[in-house]
Amino acid sequence: MTDRVVQTSSAPIRSITGVQIVSTGGYVPDNIVRNEDLASQGYDSEWIIQRTGILERRHAPPEMATSDMAIKAAERALHNAGATAADVDLVILGTFTPDWSVPASACQVQTKLGINAPAMDVHAACAGFFYALLTGMQYVASGCSKLALVIGADTNSRLVDPSEKKTYPLFGDGAGAVLLAKGSPEQGFLSYTMGADGSGADLLYSPMGGSRCRPSVASVQAGEHYLRMEGRPVFKWAVRLVAQTTREVLAAANLNISDLDLVALHQANLRIIDAAVEDLGLPREKVLINLDLYGNTSAASIPLVLDEANQAGRIHQGSRILISGFGAGLAWGTGIFQW
Repeated sequence: MTDRVVQTSSAPIRSITGVQIVSTGGYVPDNIVRNEDLASQGYDSEWIIQRTGILERRHAPPEMATSDMAIKAAERALHNAGATAADVDLVILGTFTPDWSVPASACQVQTKLGINAPAMDVHAACAGFFYALLTGMQYVASGCSKLALVIGADTNSRLVDPSEKKTYPLFGDGAGAVLLAKGSPEQGFLSYTMGADGSGADLLYSPMGGSRCRPSVASVQAGEHYLRMEGRPVFKWAVRLVAQTTREVLAAANLNISDLDLVALHQANLRIIDAAVEDLGLPREKVLINLDLYGNTSAASIPLVLDEANQAGRIHQGSRILISGFGAGLAWGTGIFQW
């Protein structure tokens, strides 16, 4: 694959304020899969650490699907807010690993939690939570929702090929959730940019399962139901993207790196995060990291690190957090959220 130069200068910089994150919640399965546990399949633990920074990841048991993890994260967010299912009037689930292709897994979350509200999935792969968050914020800002439940959840272990040594160790399963409500004029995204470049679809995709390639015995035998990734160009794209879009949203908000309290980047690869830290001069102590323990949890990664930071008391009203999600599509979103 040839390397691609991502053009984000044409992507507008916008803001959406007056919306707050009321609470957070997270969930990961109990089953821990350590690098050492993969040795029997021919994996090199040291190679995984050096190339990704991942020590272990969580895999959902066979009976657990994406909506099950989403429900657990949502229950924790509701508990932390002192809210009930009756208070929620919108459910949005960011995922690219739904329970079924039809119906939306958000509907499973809605009915099993006893919520009487519309529910929908947002499919933007690893940028799924960012897209879902912006969608929920628009509903709240416009007055069409009073309390929106926004979730990012993915069961990646079902989509990666156990024999693919460059892909399989990267991914884990998990879910994270937030509740959104009206806030002060200072709360919300002070600036954000989001975009897509569909010309990079073949860099990270699953060939089988949609209308272009229906399931068949031959396709399954060829492994076309598994995720395929061109790691090198995706890596280079992500590094450039994070640096460029971060500078854009900082400039638009009239802020400097030193004005950020925390940094929540999509937990794809520690080398991507390290490159962003070096290029932008980000203080390492402000960068949230959990991929060493969970791997790449796709749409769950950002809400999971936000929940961990929130439960640890690292987030307060007025905290400015750089959030950036990026992945298959190619799709991305970067913004500065003021808590």
